[in-house]
Amino acid sequence: MSTIRTTTSRIPRQQDTDTGGRRPGALTDDRPWSADPYSDALRTGRGPLFLRRDDGWLLPLEVERWCADADAADLGVLRRCEGAVLDVGCGPGRLVAALGGQGRRVLGIDVSEAAVACTVRLGGQALRRSVFDPLPGEGRWGTALLIDGNLGIGGDPRALLHRMAQLLLPGGLLIAETVPGVDLDERVQVHVTDARGAAGTPFPWARLGTPALLRHAGRAGWRAVDQWAAGGRSFVALRSRSTSSTAEPPNSAAVSSSQRVG
Repeated sequence: MSTIRTTTSRIPRQQDTDTGGRRPGALTDDRPWSADPYSDALRTGRGPLFLRRDDGWLLPLEVERWCADADAADLGVLRRCEGAVLDVGCGPGRLVAALGGQGRRVLGIDVSEAAVACTVRLGGQALRRSVFDPLPGEGRWGTALLIDGNLGIGGDPRALLHRMAQLLLPGGLLIAETVPGVDLDERVQVHVTDARGAAGTPFPWARLGTPALLRHAGRAGWRAVDQWAAGGRSFVALRSRSTSSTAEPPNSAAVSSSQRVG
């Protein structure tokens, strides 16, 4: 991959709690994305890798694309970003690296240790966190990204949209990738598997087409500002309420030295 220039601008910060960086009571489990075969695929940059439903249905995961440089469809997303950017489920870090290379303020978060390590190797800033954990700069991010299927995180779109609104500035921008071409609104239990049948821990996931996302977003107070397709993929841009009572107040205290960003 190309050499990535890091930015010296500081990311908004928030102090960790004494729960190891997790919000008290948060239902997070990093095992599905931290154990083989997912970690192995990220380390090698190759699949095949799948999400497998209980009924045996397989969803191919685009590991090679995730581990490559940002493509034209990705760059179309990044051009729309505003202010400091939080990449939720950053994977091996191609979007974080591309934004950093443009001198943009950006932080990736991922529950996978291998994903965070890949992002850091590219020169990006990343933390091993769930989106539902306490995060730096809550309520002060200009843009949040849910790309590469990460709209499915937690298997509960309503809860995820609520959390994204907490993380963003009032009136902030959420860019999400949806399942192209269908009105799909699916909640499933899946696990990560490879061609050999090695399986990770089951976890809840969701898959949404654009119409379903717009329905959920409208009920949650988001405003749709754009939708487009590129490279066989589909995207939606949503803007949060212009005022918010749910965002946590900024805290200037630094995170621990092992998780320092900016």
